[in-house]
Amino acid sequence: MGRLNKALKKILTDPDSALDIRNLKYLPRWAVLLIDLTLVSISAVFTIFILLDLSPVQYEFLNYFEKAMLVVGTNLLFFFVFKTYAGIIRYSSNIDALKLLLATSGTFVTLMAINYIVYFGFGEKIFLTGGLLINLWVSFSLLFLFRLGVKQVYEYFKLLQKNQSLVNAVILGADENAISIAGALELEHPRRFKIVGFLTNKPQRSLRILDKPVIANSRKLYEGVKSLGAEAIILSEHSYSPEEKFKIVEKCLEHDILVYNAPLVSSWEDNQPIAQSVKSLQIEDLLERDPIQLEVQNKIDQLTGKTILVTGAAGSIGSEIVRQVAEYNPERVIILDQAETPLHNLQLEVESKFPDLNFKVIICDVGNQKRLEVLFQNYKIDVLYHAAAYKHVPLMESNPHEAVFVNIQGTKNLADLAVRYGVGHFVMVSTDKAVNPSNVMGASKRAAEMYVQSLFHEQVRLGDVQTKFITTRFGNVLGSNGSVVPLFKEQIEKGGPVTITHPDIIRYFMTIPEACQLVLEAGAMGKGGEIFVFDMGEPVKIMDLAIKMIKLAGYQPNKHIKVRITGLRPGEKLYEELLNDECSTLPTHHKKIMIGQDVVRNYALINEKIEKIINSATKLKNDKVVAKLKELIPEFKSNNSSYERLDAVTELKKK
Repeated sequence: MGRLNKALKKILTDPDSALDIRNLKYLPRWAVLLIDLTLVSISAVFTIFILLDLSPVQYEFLNYFEKAMLVVGTNLLFFFVFKTYAGIIRYSSNIDALKLLLATSGTFVTLMAINYIVYFGFGEKIFLTGGLLINLWVSFSLLFLFRLGVKQVYEYFKLLQKNQSLVNAVILGADENAISIAGALELEHPRRFKIVGFLTNKPQRSLRILDKPVIANSRKLYEGVKSLGAEAIILSEHSYSPEEKFKIVEKCLEHDILVYNAPLVSSWEDNQPIAQSVKSLQIEDLLERDPIQLEVQNKIDQLTGKTILVTGAAGSIGSEIVRQVAEYNPERVIILDQAETPLHNLQLEVESKFPDLNFKVIICDVGNQKRLEVLFQNYKIDVLYHAAAYKHVPLMESNPHEAVFVNIQGTKNLADLAVRYGVGHFVMVSTDKAVNPSNVMGASKRAAEMYVQSLFHEQVRLGDVQTKFITTRFGNVLGSNGSVVPLFKEQIEKGGPVTITHPDIIRYFMTIPEACQLVLEAGAMGKGGEIFVFDMGEPVKIMDLAIKMIKLAGYQPNKHIKVRITGLRPGEKLYEELLNDECSTLPTHHKKIMIGQDVVRNYALINEKIEKIINSATKLKNDKVVAKLKELIPEFKSNNSSYERLDAVTELKKK
């Protein structure tokens, strides 16, 4: 008998047991509705039996089955009106009880109305008034007790939960969203958090919420957290600016307090456990800035009803440009890239998210001039967003000819064809590494910038501007392919080490949507020949970024996760710039976008030098390619690279 009891207890309480009631999924809405209809049917039958026992007089306008169907059908109508089936039973609240009361009362009033309409029309009632009152009371009681019973049974099994380590956490905030999060986390299975209190900026003495204390969020936030015996804080208020949130997290990380982020209750998905919606704060949450306010009409004028070509469309920036352009109802979007699998994935995404979008997917290398020309012949392109590029610094340092073929020759092919076929706007996505470049990748992008600028001014000189060439320049993009944040995440998940090339290296960061919004904005405001520079905010020290990411993941740097310095990679420098010494800036109507006033270059000279660079690249002679890049771009000084010897030779010649 003792063994049997132990077995039963294990079945009931083991979290891995298939019979554990806490492992049951949420009941679908149709199942809740079916149960409710069953309960009101039972109520109708129960009412009939009571009336048969209490009163010998019964109305016979309808038989008992017809009466029961009328009662059930009216209840069904009001279940739909008040959506009594829409809630999660285990989280039933006073609001759900009120909905049930309104639904059953609505049924009572409707049946009473039908009763007297029939009476005045046919001289006989359908129901006894007392019978309707009894049915109201019985049906509401059954519906309410069903929900209460499920909730209590769930609570009972939850109390049997053993050997589960919970994170003691406080909720930052005391508004409705915070209270809903706390209540849901207390009921959730499997539980991750034990809510021990609330922190609020407007405390009241002796105030308690859900029987949890509410204390002041003082300047020494960590003291409040520790006083409640908590080891984590859950951010529930979404009124904080990114800067305020950053300060809060800074204080928490300094005192080894875990930080989690909770979404708005209105954004919770019905089929996702609440605990899974509360996630560790991501570094992206801290680096994001306030939402950008953009001028919409200028992009509507430029993109709506137009044919748009996006090169490099399968990449991080290109794919986001496609998504944003699709929102402006273009006539056609041409999606071009040479990467087959990412392009296929993007095609499936666009088909799913934008079913009405007219788009064409083309696999093509931008270095293939003949293939591109067929494309321009077949489609009258109005706007071209050029995001195709090789961008990894060490790889391009080892393969400079490939950087030339894609970043320089590819840009030249597209630019020449844009002029020849009358493309209205050519928007080139560049990089801060093009400023005073220290590597081949940055130099190749600078050469591309110089070419499109000089081509625009050549059109102006000839008095025949076919295409407005606009360059956009910004720094690192959070979450883009190959960027440092996804790399650090992967290294942390694997247990480290987190590798940093230099302890003093700094970088500018911007989110992918933000960068692409500004690309579209600059493209719409550009008159031609400009280099638009984006406000990237404050630079971020990569060492600090790595340490914060390790702490946000719940680990101690150099204790649980090692931080290893690997040394600067070929071509890498400690900091990036957005403008060179010769370039000044002008403001625009948007505070985050400036115009870099660059020196106007002679097209014939630039074209001649670029042709020589391309010819050298076809011979796969790396030194000659880099040497000719340095001739075109005098400020190109190699750093931590084998090509530094070319700079030394140049200096000797000057002497």
